[in-house]
Amino acid sequence: MTDYRIEQDSLGKFKVPADAWYGIQTARAVENFPISGRMPDTDFIRAHVQIKLAAARANCQPDWLTPTQRDAIASACERILAGELLDQFVVDRFQAGAGTSHNMNSNEVIANLANVALGGEKGQYAPIHPNDHVNMGQSTNDTIPTAIRLALLAKLPRLLAASESMAAVFEQIAGREHDTVKSGRTHLQDAVPTTIGREFAAYAWTLRRAGTNLAAVRPLLCQTGLGGSAAGTGLNTSPDYANRVAAELAALTGEAIGVGDLAAQMQSMFDMQALSAALRGLALELTRIANDLRLLASGPRTGLGEITLPPVQPGSSIMPGKVNPVMFEMLNQVCYQVLGQDAAVAYMTQAGQLELNVMMPALGSALFDAMDWLTNAMNATTEKNLKGLVVNRERCERFIHDSVGLATLLNTRIGYMRAAEIAKESEQTGKPVREIVTAHQLMSEAEFNALVLQAAHGEGSGGGGG
Repeated sequence: MTDYRIEQDSLGKFKVPADAWYGIQTARAVENFPISGRMPDTDFIRAHVQIKLAAARANCQPDWLTPTQRDAIASACERILAGELLDQFVVDRFQAGAGTSHNMNSNEVIANLANVALGGEKGQYAPIHPNDHVNMGQSTNDTIPTAIRLALLAKLPRLLAASESMAAVFEQIAGREHDTVKSGRTHLQDAVPTTIGREFAAYAWTLRRAGTNLAAVRPLLCQTGLGGSAAGTGLNTSPDYANRVAAELAALTGEAIGVGDLAAQMQSMFDMQALSAALRGLALELTRIANDLRLLASGPRTGLGEITLPPVQPGSSIMPGKVNPVMFEMLNQVCYQVLGQDAAVAYMTQAGQLELNVMMPALGSALFDAMDWLTNAMNATTEKNLKGLVVNRERCERFIHDSVGLATLLNTRIGYMRAAEIAKESEQTGKPVREIVTAHQLMSEAEFNALVLQAAHGEGSGGGGG
């Protein structure tokens, strides 16, 4: 017994693994594209199969698909959507332009499943044919960009949830440390007083703003070109197919799927570029925040050491007891990689020519990776590090009262020039501003401490102008 079967297409005969549910065009693509060793993204596989299911339902009209054909295709799709046979989607992420190979992979697997269920054999393609029935009214031109958009929509809630979870923990820390005064730093130099609460509340606000920008892309992704068939012409589609299939997809996905310009949605990757830009914005903010926290946790004795991050693993193979901020280091690495993916998406967006952008397989893959990596990295960092973060309040207090920047609080009390003299004395003697102020009987220690807290909360220092 051979371990393969022979199938034939327009190019001739070709061997297909005997146990494969895919067919000849997929087998050719596997041989042609041994590039990355990475199989299709699972959300993308599911999205493409959802399109096939929606199309079968929309095409069940007189002179198009019969109810028997529709039901056989639908049952095959439902099995895949339930998690079966995902290992049969085997075409490398770097493949024929536009994704023809993946489209045929889906068509062949669904056709073989349907035919076997109807009493036929794999590879015979009767009574259900991959092109004539599963791909009815469709083209790689419209199914692949639509599947990419649907997969991105599927990933978006998970990414937004991860971002919100991190923001919520920052907000909790901010509330807990509302009155923890610390030295602000500008230009990496001591500045006016602030609080851990303000610092961490700003992180939460920034992440939520980035989430808002991401969510704003959702309506763009919901506008598909499905029904455009080849080159946006609607060639070989059943009556009112574009509207019917959009309604079916909306029911399947729970998204407000609508019909965009059928030609434009094959030419233009504008909405995907908009998503990539929002991902870039999130990554830039995340890596900035990660760098802040690594710096705040530095030392712990010879650095800032204002916060302590939970130890999750030994930090060195040679230095005993060393613990590193590994989760935020990992988050940095992910963010930098996402920035690279965004650059690739930009190049591939502009590389579309005339009626089709043939960069779509790699473009989609770059976005899938960016979304998954950010989701996973934020979740891991939040759970393993951020939730256990401890603020070293005594160290924050020591630093703030060692800061010459406290002289700024005296501007409205004694004037800029007199305050500058206090600052200079502090620098020269090494004495805290508080000690000098009380020694000069400008105010009591309690009054000065209250002034620091007031300033840290942004309530001003009172007194006249200066």
